[in-house]
Amino acid sequence: MFTLKEVKYKNILYIKNLNIKKHKVTCIVGESGSGKTTLLMLLNKLISCDSGEIFYNDNFLSHINSVELRRNVVMLPQSPAIFSGSIKDNLLIGLKFSERPMPSNNELLEVLKLVKLNKDLNLDAEKLSGGEKQRVALGRVILMKPEVLLLDEPSSALDEDTENMIIEALVNYTKENNKTLIMVTHSKKVASQFSDEIIEIKKDLLINQEEV
Repeated sequence: MFTLKEVKYKNILYIKNLNIKKHKVTCIVGESGSGKTTLLMLLNKLISCDSGEIFYNDNFLSHINSVELRRNVVMLPQSPAIFSGSIKDNLLIGLKFSERPMPSNNELLEVLKLVKLNKDLNLDAEKLSGGEKQRVALGRVILMKPEVLLLDEPSSALDEDTENMIIEALVNYTKENNKTLIMVTHSKKVASQFSDEIIEIKKDLLINQEEV
């Protein structure tokens, strides 16, 4: 799916060779400032590498239209935006921006169930806790039905029990729907428990890629 060769970005990241497989759950772990988020941003074309090549499905990433790429490869940052309005408004906003068909309320409730958020669709999203807002944003990404989900610490605002429930649900969703999940996590326990592959990076260097 993604192949990186001799990729350098400023003095933050250097990756000699990396292959991220399709339809797998890949976790990215490493110390703070090692370049984990930078790697996700490179895969989403939010930034461009200074040298080297990145391929997506055997095509040069640099040759792929950024808008088209982001319809298939959706990134959720660690502190996702929550817009004024209801939970429903926030769930639908990504689909509206991309001019896609609107799902029914039942479909929206199913997504809330998936992210373990038992709330009324009409509730003001700005009144939610940090962890609840994170789950609404996660639901918004899932509704986009991308081929690849790039998630940066998707459970950072959650307690350990809720984190395990959310990650397990995400992994099951990924496998049941033949998606690809690439996730930065602070927890090596989460990575070892749920991922098919782990990428461990340190500052300036990709140091390890292993199957779990």
